[in-house]
Amino acid sequence: MMRISILAVFATFAAVSAAPSHDYAIRAVPSTAVTIDDQFWAPKIAINRTVTIPHILQENDATGRVANFEKAAGRKPGAYEGRRFNDTDVYKIIEAASYSLALVPDPGLSARVDALIELIAESQQPDGYLMPARTIDPAHPAPGLGSERWAYENGSHELYNAGHLYEAAVAHFQATGKRTLLDVAIRNADLVSATFGPKGRQEVPGHEEIEIGLVKMFRATGNRTYLDTANYFIGARGMPHPDMRPYTDKAFEMYNERSYKQDQAPVVEQPRAVGHAVRAMYLYAGVADVAALTGNDAYAAAVDRLWQDVVSKRIYITGGLGSRGTTESFGDDYELPNRTAYTETCASVGNDLWNQRMFLLHGDGKYIDVLERTLYNGLLSGVSLAGDTFFYQNPLESTGRAKRSAYFDVACCPANLARLMEQIPALVYAQTDDALFVNLYVGSRATVKMGGRGVTVRQETRYPWSGDVALHVDPDRPATFTVNVRIPGWARNEPVPSDLYRFDDDVNEPPSIALIRENRRAKASTSAKASADRSAERPQPIALTIRNGYVSIRRTWRKGDVVRITLPMPVRRVAAHAGVKDDEGKVALQRGPLVYAFEAVDNAGVFSDLALSSKTALRSDFRAGLLGGVVVITGTAARPPVAVPYFAWGNRGPGEMAVWIKRSPA
Repeated sequence: MMRISILAVFATFAAVSAAPSHDYAIRAVPSTAVTIDDQFWAPKIAINRTVTIPHILQENDATGRVANFEKAAGRKPGAYEGRRFNDTDVYKIIEAASYSLALVPDPGLSARVDALIELIAESQQPDGYLMPARTIDPAHPAPGLGSERWAYENGSHELYNAGHLYEAAVAHFQATGKRTLLDVAIRNADLVSATFGPKGRQEVPGHEEIEIGLVKMFRATGNRTYLDTANYFIGARGMPHPDMRPYTDKAFEMYNERSYKQDQAPVVEQPRAVGHAVRAMYLYAGVADVAALTGNDAYAAAVDRLWQDVVSKRIYITGGLGSRGTTESFGDDYELPNRTAYTETCASVGNDLWNQRMFLLHGDGKYIDVLERTLYNGLLSGVSLAGDTFFYQNPLESTGRAKRSAYFDVACCPANLARLMEQIPALVYAQTDDALFVNLYVGSRATVKMGGRGVTVRQETRYPWSGDVALHVDPDRPATFTVNVRIPGWARNEPVPSDLYRFDDDVNEPPSIALIRENRRAKASTSAKASADRSAERPQPIALTIRNGYVSIRRTWRKGDVVRITLPMPVRRVAAHAGVKDDEGKVALQRGPLVYAFEAVDNAGVFSDLALSSKTALRSDFRAGLLGGVVVITGTAARPPVAVPYFAWGNRGPGEMAVWIKRSPA
């Protein structure tokens, strides 16, 4: 196979188009500008870097995923091993490692990634095609691949693989400045763009993902063709087919198959989320990207409609998505079974990526509410506290058989989770030229530019165990701008931005915000009286005027200004919409952003008589020696129930678990 000439890259860049006039209204503060230093996320991200990423790299070696590239490159003989989409497990861990390297230099990890990239480049065909599952033995491609390149039947995953290649390439280029993997991605993206479109193959991916990757390639290179190709793949969905005639068995079968792939109707006409949940999340994220970059209002309206459908009828209290295990898909309205919930970890990753984009598009805190719920619950449960075993599915009830595994035959979830964990710093803050959004409450320090001034923003908090936050805003010179402080939906008596779940109690502990202003006179004077004035300074309450989930504070900020945010965290009972039959007569517990689970190990080993009536008093306390340090909820009753954060369940051996429990034993 051939290595890619750097001259080809220069030729590609010479042909790029001008950047578009449209983009997201808001931009995330990048990970490289944010340092997380709290006691919750900082240790988890460190475990991701030091345990999870090395573990996945090792598993990719042990399971033949890397060997497939060696065979495609001609370094060793043998047949392709595993699934046709296994290349993405290599691409995604390169992406995760690249995000990590951007924040924490690691010569050993950098060398490991460089070696993988060299191998991938050698595996690429001269025209840019890259699919070891076909090229190792073209006469006998891996099961599931069509008889020719790009075959749509069976969802061959060639375009899905390419999308993850592009994401990895851009992440590596941005983290290291090296163009080695970007060269590979450019050649492949050029081939895809030349192959598909109105004048080429008029088909769409069986598994979405390339749309996101092409948009990232456009941003990295400026080549408008990549954005146009992403736009084509979205716009081509739902193309009429001659066999889809009404009232025939064949038409019905084809409609169901295309619904599974979100291809049953044009995106702009799709009224509800259907089919494979992960594919849907990647599609909707890609639609949001293209809507932002092209100014396509019809696309924006489509993802708005689909988002409302998901949060109103198809999302679990944990933020998990996907009700049906047989098809990894959404179910009917309010079909949210607990024991058989599929809730794939990858769907939670996709849900967070989509909601981040929806926030950047609209600036509404409701999208961060969903992102936060998913991040702390349905996503974080996907990895053990030790960082080296994983859940593929994240059910809300278990008979004791569920346990995390070191890896999977279909191993999309571990590396997907690892790459999102490394992006958490980029989810904390966002900005426009004149406004800063504080989206997640995480002990951290960020540097931003506001109104031409350098500003250091620092959070001190024990969130999610405590809702007390000290937000320090320190411009290098006085500067006038807006700080948008998010008031989470759970702190406003709203579990999710719909009527799918509600708090089923009468707790009323409103949040509050106060500003500690710098005492200018005290700073200018050294007198004893001025010092007394400073010490006597009191916080100034700020009216809790909430718009789109935020309290906006506009003022001239000076070094030393502090915003004190108080988000009370009483234990709340949650009830589900009457349409959710599996939750009828049951209640779940939530405290702050965390959903809780009842495990047999904490509840005398059995669940048969465990119940939580409305008369049971509940209390919470922090236990430093349990599950790495968590707040536990206990009830006062003849059989006192005990609950731990859902993300931490399954770390103490097998046993029954339930998020929803009966209100009474009967």
